[in-house]
Amino acid sequence: MQQVQAVISRAKGAPVELVTINVPDPGPGEAVVRVQACGVCHTDLHYVQGGIGDDYPYLLGHEAAGIVEAVGEGVTEVAPGDFVILNWRAVCGECRACRRGRPQYCFATHNATQKMTLEDGTELTPALGIGAFAEKTLVAAGQCTKVDASARPAAAGLLGCGVMAGLGAAINTGNVGRGDSVAVIGCGGVGMAAVVGARLAGASRVIAVDVDPRKLDQALTLGATHTVRATDGDPVAAIQGLTDGFGADVVIDAVGRPETWKQAFYARDLAGTVVLVGVPTPEMELTLPLLDVFGRGGSLKSSWYGDCLPSRDFAMLIDLYIQGRLPLDAFVSEEIGIGDIDAAFERMHRGDVLRSVVVMAGSPA
Repeated sequence: MQQVQAVISRAKGAPVELVTINVPDPGPGEAVVRVQACGVCHTDLHYVQGGIGDDYPYLLGHEAAGIVEAVGEGVTEVAPGDFVILNWRAVCGECRACRRGRPQYCFATHNATQKMTLEDGTELTPALGIGAFAEKTLVAAGQCTKVDASARPAAAGLLGCGVMAGLGAAINTGNVGRGDSVAVIGCGGVGMAAVVGARLAGASRVIAVDVDPRKLDQALTLGATHTVRATDGDPVAAIQGLTDGFGADVVIDAVGRPETWKQAFYARDLAGTVVLVGVPTPEMELTLPLLDVFGRGGSLKSSWYGDCLPSRDFAMLIDLYIQGRLPLDAFVSEEIGIGDIDAAFERMHRGDVLRSVVVMAGSPA
C-alpha cells in the first residue's frame, strides 16, 4: 500500500480538498498507474454538485494519462513502464453487447475490485471508476490503454473523456462521411472535438453554433467552415441557409438541453442524423410531434463516450496526433497544479477554457 496526495469531494457543494489517501497494491486484474496529467472535466463538477450520486467521499478526476507502475496477477495487456490513457469503459467481453460484437456498448464494464481509502480507512468512490486527481490511482487493468509514449501526457489524457466523446460523436455515432455537411451545436470541449472529428472524417461543411463569439472564433481555427451565433436569430434557419436550404446531413447536440435538441432535430436534412452527446439532467423532458419524427426519417442517436472502443480508437488517434493531423494540444487551455482545481471549475463555468489540465509534479507537460 502507498500513500499519495489526491483531491476529493466530501459532500455536495463543498469545496474540494487535497488530502492523503491510501492506494492498495494491485490485486488480480488490477493496475496501479502513476498519473502524469488529468483534465478537469464537467463530469467532475457534477460529482461535486451532487448531480451524479451521493456516494461521498468521491475521489475526483478521470480524464488522464500516466505510467503503469505495477500490475496484479493475471494482467497481460499492460506492463510496468507502459504509457497509458485511462478509460472508464473497460469492456467485460461476456455481456450480451460484447457477445454480439458490439463491445463499445458493454453493459458490465470493469473497475478495480479493491477500494482506495482515506487515512482513517474510509472508502473512496472513484469518479467514473478511475479517480485520477491523484499522484497514483488503482484501476482495472482493462481501463489502461497503451499508446505511443512520445505523446504529450496533458494532451493524450483528454482522449479519456471529453475529446473522445466529441470526436466519436462525429466519427463513430454520426458516421460522418466525405462531403457531408455537419452542424455542431455547443462549442465547449466536447463540441469543439466534434468539429475536429467532422473535418477529420471529410465533411465539406462544418457549421459551429454557439452563443459565445470567442468559441466560434476558435472553432474556425479547428476546422469549422462556418459559424452561427445562436443569439443573432434562429439557428435552425441559419443552418438551413448554409446548406442550400435543406439542413445538415448530421447535427450534433453537444449541449444536451431540450431546446438545443429540438434545434438539432429541425436543422437536419430529410433522412439526416441527430446525435445527442451533451448530457441532460434528470428533470429535463422533451415534447415533439410524433408525425414530425415519422415524416423526417433518418436517425436519432445518443452517443455514449463517443461510442468509442479504447483498444481500437486510442492508439489510432494518438498516431494521428503525433503525425500532426489531430490538434489535441489546442484543447489544453492551461496547465495547473493539483491544488488549483476549484479555481479551474470556476473558469470552466465561465466558459474561459476548453480544458484545464492538472499536471502532476515531476511529470512532462
